[in-house]
Amino acid sequence: MFLKNAWYVATWDSEVGRELKAVKMLGEEIVLYRRQDGKLAALENACPHRKLPLSMGRIKGDDVECGYHGLTFDTSGACTRVPGAERIPHVACVRSYPVEERYGLVWVWMGDAAKADPSEIFHVEHFDDPAWGMNRGESMTLNCNYLYMTDNLLDPSHVAWVHQSSFASSACEETPLETTVKEDGVTVWRWMIDSDPAPFYAPFLQFEGKADRKQHYEVRYPSNAIIKAIFAPSGTGGEGKDLPANTFLMDSYNFMTPVDENSTKYYWFQLRNFAPDDAEVSARFATSVRGAFEEDRVVLEAVHEGMAKKQTPNLDLKIDVGPLRFRRRLSQLIDSENTQRAQAAE
Repeated sequence: MFLKNAWYVATWDSEVGRELKAVKMLGEEIVLYRRQDGKLAALENACPHRKLPLSMGRIKGDDVECGYHGLTFDTSGACTRVPGAERIPHVACVRSYPVEERYGLVWVWMGDAAKADPSEIFHVEHFDDPAWGMNRGESMTLNCNYLYMTDNLLDPSHVAWVHQSSFASSACEETPLETTVKEDGVTVWRWMIDSDPAPFYAPFLQFEGKADRKQHYEVRYPSNAIIKAIFAPSGTGGEGKDLPANTFLMDSYNFMTPVDENSTKYYWFQLRNFAPDDAEVSARFATSVRGAFEEDRVVLEAVHEGMAKKQTPNLDLKIDVGPLRFRRRLSQLIDSENTQRAQAAE
């Protein structure tokens, strides 16, 4: 169901300190905390004795003490103390997860720890560029399978009907979509030439009149996305062209972490090529984006429920090429990983 050998976002880094924080990812219970030197630790959130969540215990130095009988575990997951026992049983251990901080987020590697490579964490261009502004969202929990979210983020066409007061314009309804498939993911994109700017973006454009607009919807395996919004003065846009200096650029980074098969945790932030130090602009973007994502949430939760209860087969359309290609390849990656795991266990 899930690709395990991958980095997933567990939480914002500001939400993890010297207190035990419980999270659920890919159906697994994990406890996060910081060591005395500030570095992160991530352990299986269950004492091996009676499976009490370790998050109900306490931090002792850099270790975690179970709140039931005092078994204590270090950051590697090894048991360092069993009160009243002459020796520590060799099976008294919990799983330790590789964990990294990047872009204000906590990333956990959910698969084989020996394969964890921090360089494979999703790269965010312009994150430290002083010429680019940024706004963040706090996070959302959606009661739907994460694949409905990857479908949505490979579907520029839904904008015309779900986001009519924000991201939509008349060109969003009929302009054909292009699909590009690469080794690391799928991109669905289109240029909409000489179109009216969408209401969400119009106040921030540095030119008058109509625009050439590009929608770039890219999702990489297993569930991370970058949505690029490009607005150039009419007549200057198009694939392969050098865009003018007053072109509007906004990159929206989206990270979907499956909680389980029926719910997903959603983290995001946006980077823009103007007003880098303008807190008011950032606040306006954050509020507007949150409102648009709430529109998505309502639709996707209803889709999840509708698909679960369907009495007749659903219909796939031409606009679904990108999402279907993504799902097919991700399923192949998951099957391959499961086969390798089964072979290693034999």
